[in-house]
Amino acid sequence: MSSEEGGKVTIREAREEDLPEIIRINLQTLPEHYPDYFWRDHLRLWGKAFLVAEVDGRIVGYVMTRVDRGLGYVYWKPFKKLGHIVSIAVLPGFRRRGIGMKLMIEAMRRLKEVYGASEVYLEVRVSNDAAIGLYEKLGFRKVKRLRKYYLDGEDAWLMAREL
Repeated sequence: MSSEEGGKVTIREAREEDLPEIIRINLQTLPEHYPDYFWRDHLRLWGKAFLVAEVDGRIVGYVMTRVDRGLGYVYWKPFKKLGHIVSIAVLPGFRRRGIGMKLMIEAMRRLKEVYGASEVYLEVRVSNDAAIGLYEKLGFRKVKRLRKYYLDGEDAWLMAREL
């Protein structure tokens, strides 16, 4: 969906000057927050897969990623590169337009092609049916339940898929 009521959606790499708006979106849409240095470090280290979605020049969503090394969740293999979707959010007025899916698809492509990840994983609240549905459409599977993962005590699903 590249054009809808409200304008064309553009996905691009985040820039340093985008961070205040990205953080504002995070604060408005998600209960989990990070210190400013966390955002800057992820942008500096994995900026090719730290993306924003714009509609008519306005940032309306983002996905922040990183690359870890580990055994993997889909197939265990030592010292595998794992893409991690750390945080993704789209402003409420722009949801259900495919923006989250576009962000995820491009982030996964870049995690594989730029950073050499062979698998991608994320954590999602067990109550977030909309996000779980999106991730399942993208081929993610629930791997394990993480008890009391969030600060408020809610569990998370760890979901993963191959790239």
